[in-house]
Amino acid sequence: MEALAERLSRLDSQVEGAIRVVMFYDTLMRRRVDLPALARASAGLAECVAGIRLHSTGRVLRLRPDGTEAAAPPGDASSTVPITLDEEEIGTVWLERPGRPSPLDEVLLDRLALAVAGVVERYGPARTTMADPALVELAVSSESDEAARARALRLLGFAVGLPVHVVAVRSPLPLDRVGSLICPARPVKAAPLAEVGVILATTVDRTRFPADVRAGIGSSHSPELSWREARTALRFTSPREPVVGYGDLGALALLAEVPEDLVRENRDLAAIGRLAAGADDLDTLDAYCVTGSLRRAAELLHLHHSSVARRLDHIGRALGMELTEPAGLMRARLALTSWRLLDG
Repeated sequence: MEALAERLSRLDSQVEGAIRVVMFYDTLMRRRVDLPALARASAGLAECVAGIRLHSTGRVLRLRPDGTEAAAPPGDASSTVPITLDEEEIGTVWLERPGRPSPLDEVLLDRLALAVAGVVERYGPARTTMADPALVELAVSSESDEAARARALRLLGFAVGLPVHVVAVRSPLPLDRVGSLICPARPVKAAPLAEVGVILATTVDRTRFPADVRAGIGSSHSPELSWREARTALRFTSPREPVVGYGDLGALALLAEVPEDLVRENRDLAAIGRLAAGADDLDTLDAYCVTGSLRRAAELLHLHHSSVARRLDHIGRALGMELTEPAGLMRARLALTSWRLLDG
């Protein structure tokens, strides 16, 4: 390699520099250095602050060329490269170089990212977003004791004391993609469990769920209780409200506890079931229940408000309710919600 570098250097000094950077990191990887040593060596080579961040643990390393930790807050990154392992982005490496980037910064960061991925693969407790379902089940099961739960969370990459939110998901997309979207750059794990996807995340950005994904978000700090809440919230989702937080349900959550046989005997539920045969009627009722306003329902349905008024009059007669009255609207909302809970 050194002979090749010498020959190429006669043709292009830039090529020589790139090859020497590659050789530098090959040496570090053969020595099996850890992440702090990689950051320290990279900062020394680049002669500026070098940083490493792992999404799974939230760990951040920023070292100066003299090997000491860089002071907070971090400066602007002059160059950034993602760390990829098993085709999943697991972190980021960057340089904080004042002024313009060096011509060799891209090569340096590419090799640093590869080296970090190698270290994580060798020593990391949980490399990627997708996790062992058995560990996830141990973390959220009500049958696990606290010691077993704490160990499972630690093996999944969640530090002691780190908040863990539980999300129940039905998604046409891979769970790891959903997890990385709703909890970017923070610890997040996902696994299929009991015919439902479960995501454990330190933060949940409700605005970042992809379209066509249904999600229920638990509100408890206890993982096992939060998992139960998340599954309950998932039952309340609908096409117009695909993401539901358990904490937002309030007293509505009690509907999920009513015995199914008792619910099926209710006259309003039977009326909703008959109405469901007409998709337009059910959609109109849903829009009106969501908005509570004839005009806003018309906007949601892209119809003239007089057309919606005629539909609601027909639906009200079919249900035996006066939908324009508060009591009738409340009955319709409860009946529609309960019918959806039965429908799954």
